[in-house]
Amino acid sequence: CCSTPPGPAAQNSQNSFPLKTLTLLSPPPTAEAALACLAVDPAILLVVVGILMFLITFCGCIGSLRENICLLQTFSICLTIIFLLQLAAGVLGFVFSDKARGKVSEIINNAIVHYRDDLDLQNLIDFGQKEFSCCGGVSYKDWSLNMYFNCTTDNPSRERCSVPYSCCLRPQHQSVINTMCGRGMQAVNYLEAGEFIYTNGCIDKLVNWIHSNLFLLGGVALGLAIPQLVGILLSQILINQIRDQIKLQRYNQQHRADPWY
Repeated sequence: CCSTPPGPAAQNSQNSFPLKTLTLLSPPPTAEAALACLAVDPAILLVVVGILMFLITFCGCIGSLRENICLLQTFSICLTIIFLLQLAAGVLGFVFSDKARGKVSEIINNAIVHYRDDLDLQNLIDFGQKEFSCCGGVSYKDWSLNMYFNCTTDNPSRERCSVPYSCCLRPQHQSVINTMCGRGMQAVNYLEAGEFIYTNGCIDKLVNWIHSNLFLLGGVALGLAIPQLVGILLSQILINQIRDQIKLQRYNQQHRADPWY
């Protein structure tokens, strides 16, 4: 009746089978997950934008120095695509403001979830909450989305039901920052929490700031659009001049043997 326990080799083979099965069954990373990581991590986003700017300016600079029509066309097309994307984003954001608000809320919630995973993202969120005097996306209780600040009873974290110190009200004459000032703030109501932290969410603060600075944002958008349009126009003028020179050289070569030339 009694069976002998399996040997080490059999145990290893049995343990390795589920691991191999899980490895084979685990889905590969999708493009949506990659875009979500790109939107959350500001360092990766800045690196990607910097690489794109370098490639576009490289095409424009080398194309103008070498009078290369292919590089100049690439430079002009890239600037045109970027300008049209910016224009479309502005129009769609104005027309579908509710969906844009939902997308911004989703991005902020993802940033809250990964708050402790990336130091650059953490500094960016702290800077935004300090500048806009806000906390969380819709309210300060959105910080329960983070596994460290989650307010459930089974959360073993010492920061349970807390909020980051950037949510705290800052006295004018405070010289030392109290990093534990947001401890347990999610467990109290709005009135009690309002005495120590900002209870309003950052989305409403951001919308109010946009509405009160429409002329400033319009000036920034115009300042970004004018150099792009000038670059597109100058690149097309240079392309036409290069093509005229090529036509003139071909004409001279064809009529070089003409005695009346």
